[in-house]
Formats: sequence, structure tokens, C-alpha cells
Amino acid sequence: MPAPGEHKTVQARILEYAQEIGWTFVPRDEAERRRGFDPAGATPEERARNASLFFDDLLFSKVQAFNPQYREAEGALVGAFRRLHTYIYGNRDFLTYLRNQGKYFWPEESRELDLTFIDYGDLARPPRAWRNAYEVTEEFYVHNGRHGTREDVVFLINGIPVLVVECKNASKDEAIAKSADEQSDDPFLSRVALLESLRVVRAFETLRHP
Repeated sequence: MPAPGEHKTVQARILEYAQEIGWTFVPRDEAERRRGFDPAGATPEERARNASLFFDDLLFSKVQAFNPQYREAEGALVGAFRRLHTYIYGNRDFLTYLRNQGKYFWPEESRELDLTFIDYGDLARPPRAWRNAYEVTEEFYVHNGRHGTREDVVFLINGIPVLVVECKNASKDEAIAKSADEQSDDPFLSRVALLESLRVVRAFETLRHP
């Protein structure tokens, strides 16, 4: 009898636990549709070529809900994220957004306002009153034009990827080293600056069903 693989022993359990504490599971096909994959592409690279890293519609709707004076066109925020540098300064700028310290211009009063992406007030609310959308998906494929990668599990808040989980079978002695090698040239981590955004997830570690 073959030994159970990483998906059954690790990945599936993470998805199960996430749903138990209130995260909504998004199947891979649905996640790719929401990210704008090209269904006519012959290869994963072709399907993901113009895909977003975000759930654009959800991100835009949440920004509008949290920022009533926001008037930018749909797609402006994602465009701004794509223009972030893929090194430490981009990490800093992305973290600024996740801390709700980004700015947008309100023409009616000719001044800048803080741009809210995540309502941290959920920490004090019961799950039925949460204002953020907590979603988790698997097999999250990204291609940056040179390299492609498929992340095992990705957690998103309001359509923004905030945590990547690389699943490795604990019975494999080389699992940690292998995981580090795989992520050393990871286009997903370099483009989204997720290593910095882990602090956002830590802020939500206490979210549980009452």
C-alpha cells in the first residue's frame, strides 16, 4: 500500500483546519477564474500570463466599502501593487498598505485620506459580524515572465494574498531544505512581498469561532 502523499497528510489538513476557524475554501478552478486566467492557454504559463495575484473584484469592493470617498477606477489599486519594487523597499510599501497607512486623494476636500484595506476591528467581533473576507485556496500558480511556481496553500484577506504555506511531509528528512531551495527563486514571494505581510496574519491568529 503506497504511503500517503503530502496533499493528504499535510495540505488537506491545513485546508480543513482553516475552514474550521472561519476561512472560506476557494477551489483552484474558481480561484483561477477570479484571478483572470486565460482558459484558452495551452500551458499553465500561458493561462497565467496576464493573471492577477489578487481577487480583483473582491479587493475593489472592499476598498469601496471601507473608504466611501475612494473614487479611483477599478484596477487602479492592482496596477499600483504591480508597480511596487520586488525588493526590500517594495516589501515596506506593501506592508504600509496592509497596515492601512496608504493614502488616496479626496478631491472634494483637496486632501489625502488613509486607505483602509483590512478592518482590524474583526479581532473584537464574533465571526458572524466579520467585515473582512477570509479565503484560502490551493495550488496557486504564478508566472512572472521568467519563472513559474505553484504554491501549495495561500490565505487571502479581502482578495489580498497574505500567507503562503509550503506543505512538506514530515517523514522526509530533506523537507525543510527542499522547501528553502524551492522558494529561493520564487516569483510569487518576490512579486507580492509576502514575507513582510505575515505580520498581518499574526494579528488574526486569535480569530476563532466562539
